[in-house]
Amino acid sequence: MQRPAAEALLRASRKLNALGYGLLIHDSYRPWYVTKIFWDATPEDKRIFVANPAEGSRHNRGCAVDLTLYGLKTGAPIEMTGVYDEMSERSYPFYPGGTSLQRWHRDLLRHAMEAEGFDVYEFEWWHFDYKDWSRYPILNLTFDKLGSAGSDNQKSQ
Repeated sequence: MQRPAAEALLRASRKLNALGYGLLIHDSYRPWYVTKIFWDATPEDKRIFVANPAEGSRHNRGCAVDLTLYGLKTGAPIEMTGVYDEMSERSYPFYPGGTSLQRWHRDLLRHAMEAEGFDVYEFEWWHFDYKDWSRYPILNLTFDKLGSAGSDNQKSQ
């Protein structure tokens, strides 16, 4: 992640730790070519759940994170209204179904992230974009190249 986003994530994590929860991170930075693979593999009617490679992704900019809560005492993920990467309405951050406890946990996560400058994606309760994402370039760096990031590593248009 970009440093400001990572620092904001750490602050959210510390606040949640005090309540007995940890953050389980599923995904954060991903190279642009992975966004293209996801787009090409996703049925057209489900593409609201993946980024259009023509526009790039906030993940490609190091300013998005997909995550959930886990219990610090148990180490087990907390059950939410839908499972991670589920392509259904249960994934929407304001989906009214599920149990009241599932919705409470989902809202706890969202409020903790929003308090640190993240916005939840309208179709995925687990996906959060950092407020300054547009300031960063779309990157197509593999993980072994991340430490040597430079302007020549931006995606060619």
